Amino acid sequence: MKLLVVAVGNRMPAWVDAGFEEFARRMPRELPLQLVEVKAEARTTGKTVEAMMAAEASRIEAALPARCRRVILDERGGDLSTRDLARRLEGWQSGGEDVAFIVGGPDGLSPELKRTAAETLRLSSLTLPHALVRPLLAEALYRAWTVLRNHPYHRE
Repeated sequence: MKLLVVAVGNRMPAWVDAGFEEFARRMPRELPLQLVEVKAEARTTGKTVEAMMAAEASRIEAALPARCRRVILDERGGDLSTRDLARRLEGWQSGGEDVAFIVGGPDGLSPELKRTAAETLRLSSLTLPHALVRPLLAEALYRAWTVLRNHPYHRE
């Protein structure tokens, strides 16, 4: 099983890439974490927001594996504790299907793409910069894995 972070946007600041890679590197071989960047639609074309989100949704669809569990990250999604995420991760592992965490662009994700999700989660009730989602999600997934392994990384 693989964990994929499918995120709109490329050319992130170096600290974003370094933060994501730090936690992706720590993941075990049997649960690799991979980033798939999807090109954002140019905001200077005069297209409507809906048209830009639809174009990004098409790119996301093309980047997703044929079979995977789709988890949308959205500020209106369900709130999880670390232990809740660990239990979710354990369930996903027993299902054996790859899990794709889908992160939208500046305008979010198209409603059509959102409807294809198995679930919708949020990382925080705070408004966060889009770039921060990548390392934050990678750390949360690593932390959830350490909870399952009784590793001392997570303390309560």
